[in-house]
Amino acid sequence: MLRSFLIALSLLGISKAQQYMPSAEQAPGLPREFRAAWVASVYNIDWPSQKGLGAGRQQAEMRAILDRLVSMKMNAIVFQVRPNADALYQSRLEPWSHWLSGAQGQSPGYDPLAYCIQQAHARGIEVHAWFNPFRALPNKDIRTAGNHVVRTHPSVIRDFKTSRWMDPSSSFTQKRALSVIMDVVSRYDVDGVHIDDYFYPYPDVDKQGRAKQVFPDGKSPAARRRAVDGFVKKMYSSVKSRKPWVRVGISPFGIWRPGVPAGTTARIDAYHHLSADSRKWLQQGWCDYLSPQLYWRIQSEQSYSRLLAWWRGQGSRPVWPGISSARINSSEDPGRPVSEIVNQVSLSRSVGKNYVGHVFWSMKSLMNNRGGVNQALIKNFYQEPALVPPMPWVSRKLPSTPKVNARVSGGNVSLVWSAVPACQKYAVQVRKGQIWQMRTVTAGTRVTLRGIPDAIAVTAVDRNGTTSVPRVLGRQ
Repeated sequence: MLRSFLIALSLLGISKAQQYMPSAEQAPGLPREFRAAWVASVYNIDWPSQKGLGAGRQQAEMRAILDRLVSMKMNAIVFQVRPNADALYQSRLEPWSHWLSGAQGQSPGYDPLAYCIQQAHARGIEVHAWFNPFRALPNKDIRTAGNHVVRTHPSVIRDFKTSRWMDPSSSFTQKRALSVIMDVVSRYDVDGVHIDDYFYPYPDVDKQGRAKQVFPDGKSPAARRRAVDGFVKKMYSSVKSRKPWVRVGISPFGIWRPGVPAGTTARIDAYHHLSADSRKWLQQGWCDYLSPQLYWRIQSEQSYSRLLAWWRGQGSRPVWPGISSARINSSEDPGRPVSEIVNQVSLSRSVGKNYVGHVFWSMKSLMNNRGGVNQALIKNFYQEPALVPPMPWVSRKLPSTPKVNARVSGGNVSLVWSAVPACQKYAVQVRKGQIWQMRTVTAGTRVTLRGIPDAIAVTAVDRNGTTSVPRVLGRQ
């Protein structure tokens, strides 16, 4: 009888020790960093790997890309959906991209952008839809569909070197580009809108930096800059008025002007040749993040670290540099070691005062694990997931704290919490001993934790990246 009583007490003690109750313990701050890669469709650089693949093969390649991002604890994809006045999604405005099927206007049999969003969000990955606003064709030899802009509006098309361009100063061109972007923002659950460095096309330049070709529009450089400025400003305000949580990102040429900052050399003058006054856009807050393409080495005349420090001193919005992992041991930069990329990522975390982050050019280098870069990134930086930084200039309102219930069963803990309005993501932190670890949950409001942690914290994350006060439970 006494033995049975002691066994009962013992079992009662175990049960009580495995209950979780609200705790005043403070969970550590949540890690924040934008960790992204560009996925280019033009010339089949990243996806799909070649034209004419079947839908199943294309989808498998997209899943492989997203799985690689998850394995590396990255959190965003910058997916090119309009490479040349065409569409990698169902559009009533422009034809299907020939980079999909091999024939412009031919459906791939599914909606690649919708598929990417569905698969990415299921994995906790953000999707930033990347548009080329003014390029009509990168090569004049590409056969076009009947509804492509070069056929429907030839009066706005300008030939430049081997490419065809929609005149950026044309009201039609700007209206079309904005309509395309807003169509995607309205119909798709994208997390961001992204445009790159192709405003006016790159000329060939001589040793003195003088352009060998002149864009045939009859406009002055100042007039061209005004046109591009107006488009960028209108794009930002339009996206924000429709869906404030959709981030607007721009990735300009990495040097604003030759000689800026002091000691920097460049033959291309993006301000003059490309009509891109990207410093103004950052200073005026016409973007939510800027990703200047800082593809050069730290020790060079186009010093990565010197340029990063300069860019991050030009405004208060985040500057998340473009880093070229594709140049590891490449013909563009022979002998570039993986350590160069490691050092550049490290500097992206320490230089300047803005929210940290970076974007890799391009996803292919991570899929190929060029030079062992994946292991280097995981070892040095990506030991745990990170949330994308918030946008306090959009909203500072905190989401509600979720109500959480924890139940111990079979040596594991089942968590259930109340859904918080406007929150599709939750951060779950667990403490075992003195070590806290985080994971993100995007599908539903249930999760099973392996083992019996000493403390649990659940935080709601809204679409702006703003977090609630965490709900903390401690083991009693």
